[in-house]
Parts: sequence; structure tokens; C-alpha cells
Amino acid sequence: KQVEAMKRVLESLNLNIVEMIDENATLDGGDVLFTGREFFVGLSRRTNQRGAEILADTFKDYAVSTVPVHDALHLKSFCSMAGPNLIAIGSSEAAQKALKTMQQMSDHRYDKLTVPDDAAANCIYLNIPSKGHVLLHRAPEEYPESAKVFEKLKDHMLIPIANTELDKVDGSLTCCSVLINKTSEL
Repeated sequence: KQVEAMKRVLESLNLNIVEMIDENATLDGGDVLFTGREFFVGLSRRTNQRGAEILADTFKDYAVSTVPVHDALHLKSFCSMAGPNLIAIGSSEAAQKALKTMQQMSDHRYDKLTVPDDAAANCIYLNIPSKGHVLLHRAPEEYPESAKVFEKLKDHMLIPIANTELDKVDGSLTCCSVLINKTSEL
């Protein structure tokens, strides 16, 4: 089971684990967008209000805002962080409506990078000390117009990733990744 496998890995890294024991709560990682300042939680078929409340109780130092998700599997189906203050967002009506909700909920003004394809807005930003800003994004052969938008990010090292096969089972880039901030003890 996915949950048990992740729990074993996180325990082996001596990371703090918080378990949701409320059987009425649902929270999918694909619905949790952490900006570095706050959390946006998509309310979707996979995440409910109770799950968002438990996240807020767990991370009391951060604001947690909920965003209704319509016409998509989850929040990160059409948005993700593409830089420290940069939200990549798809062009669909559902994506733009969610972005408007996030902008209304937040006291902070984020920069936005709008891509033509919702699926391409799901990218992975890394800040690697020896490399700087690194962005894994969908390959040009999959989403050529969106790739052109990413190529305008001149201060990022861009790494295109083909994801066609995993896409067939709703596996986007962030779904297939667990990012752990490695410290010298690990």
C-alpha cells in the first residue's frame, strides 16, 4: 500500500510523521500546494474540508486556504510552483478560476506563469545550491506551446521530462515525486 511504503521511507529518514486518524478526512498530496509562505488546498474528489482542517492544525505557522476544484482531478492538475514566488497556471477556465480564488485568499502577490496546457502547469521547482533555479517541466514533444513559455525563464535550468505514459493513469510530475530537503545528517 502506498501510504505504508511512504511511512517506512519517512521513518527511515527520521522525519516527523503526522497521521490523520479521522476516518472522515481525506487529503491528497495533489491537492496541496505549498508556496513557501502558505498552503492552498484544493477541495476535490480526493480532498475534503476536514482534511484541509487537519493540515491547518498540523502547520499552525502557515495560512491554509481552500480552493474549490472543478473539472480536474486535483489542484495541481493545473498549477504548481515554478519558482520561489512564481505560480505556473494553466489556461483553462477551471485553472483561471482557481487562480483568482487563490489571489483573493492571499495577502501575498505571486507572479504567475500562464501556460496554454493545464497538464504542463504541473512542474517541479528545485533550488539546488550548486545549480540554482531548476525546473522540471513537460517535454516540448508533448506540449510544444507550453514548453515555449517555460523557455522564457532565463534564470532557470530547464529539464524537460516526457510523461506521456504516466499521464494515462493520472500520474503528473508532482504525483510521481517526493521532495525532501536533504540536510547534512541524511
